[in-house]
Amino acid sequence: MSKYKVALVGCGKRGGYHAEGFNANSDRFELAAVCDVDAGKLKDFAAQYNIPKTYGDAEEMLAAERPDVFCFATLPGIRLPLIELGVKYATRAIAYEKPIAQELSEARKIHDLCKASGLKVIVSHQQKYGPHWQKTKEIVDSGDIGEVQRIHATARSWISQLGTHLMDYMLWFNNRSPIEWVVGQNIGTQMLGDSHPSPDFTLGAIQYANGVRGIIECGAHAPRMNPGDNALLSLPFWTDSSVTVYGTHGYTQVVSGNGWRAMTKSSKGELLSGGGHFDPSYEQKPYLKDLADWLDGKIATHPCDGDISYHGFEGAMALFLSSLESRRVTLPLETIPDDSLIQRFRDTLPVSEEYRGQ
Repeated sequence: MSKYKVALVGCGKRGGYHAEGFNANSDRFELAAVCDVDAGKLKDFAAQYNIPKTYGDAEEMLAAERPDVFCFATLPGIRLPLIELGVKYATRAIAYEKPIAQELSEARKIHDLCKASGLKVIVSHQQKYGPHWQKTKEIVDSGDIGEVQRIHATARSWISQLGTHLMDYMLWFNNRSPIEWVVGQNIGTQMLGDSHPSPDFTLGAIQYANGVRGIIECGAHAPRMNPGDNALLSLPFWTDSSVTVYGTHGYTQVVSGNGWRAMTKSSKGELLSGGGHFDPSYEQKPYLKDLADWLDGKIATHPCDGDISYHGFEGAMALFLSSLESRRVTLPLETIPDDSLIQRFRDTLPVSEEYRGQ
């Protein structure tokens, strides 16, 4: 069992969760260095998480430390240059935040580069490690709802914020059966200027190769699944996401901030339920332990590996293409548009105020 040296970029809230996760797996990882452009934040962060070395430049850190694992928790506008640095300095694995990119063209470059270099990649779709998500997956895999027929995913947040999580979790519940085609519609312009740019509301139909049909709703008009305060920027808003899996003999549902429920063959009409809520401090530890096991060769792949993360992102971007071009879009995409899909929405969508007053 090896121990892997880690270098981290990003001293924000998500960077803290990554640092917690690596330190919680201290028998598997050595968090050796951290980088941020904010010197004050960097100093405090290093002290809080007991990180011995600090840097103001990512390349300087990688050149000096030569880590096994390069982790970064930055906004999605900074993706490809950091991936290129990880490849340049021969890291064995890269762990980074979702979404994998802002644009489809950049995502394809990242995916192709990582595949060509042979390094392992994981993306932070770590909610699936939550106990209520694990219980829902257990129910699906047991066959107690029968053969899966349909998967319905919802999020009050827009698709570039939480939709890439949902695309990943739908693939996970469906045993990674690939997406064959999508049809999507997108409306609203308020969130096109967000750090995670997207139309305000996305509605899509997804056809999987095994015959399962998916439906996804993300953004301003998605149903509210979380009880309590749903104001934008409140915790219930950000954890108001769900996946419901319907089978031939029942269904099971998980809500990120509100547990799980199911009606199955064995429950004989009784509604089963249990607790659970979004807890990144808990989820990050097993997510990173699986990375160590993957590097060791103990598991064949990571549940959040680069291949499945790219496929889910490609599916989300195909929903954009479908809306922009008024057509069904088949996956995998043979041709990737060079232009910005987000800019095309800015140029064509009617101006709206979807999120104001929510």
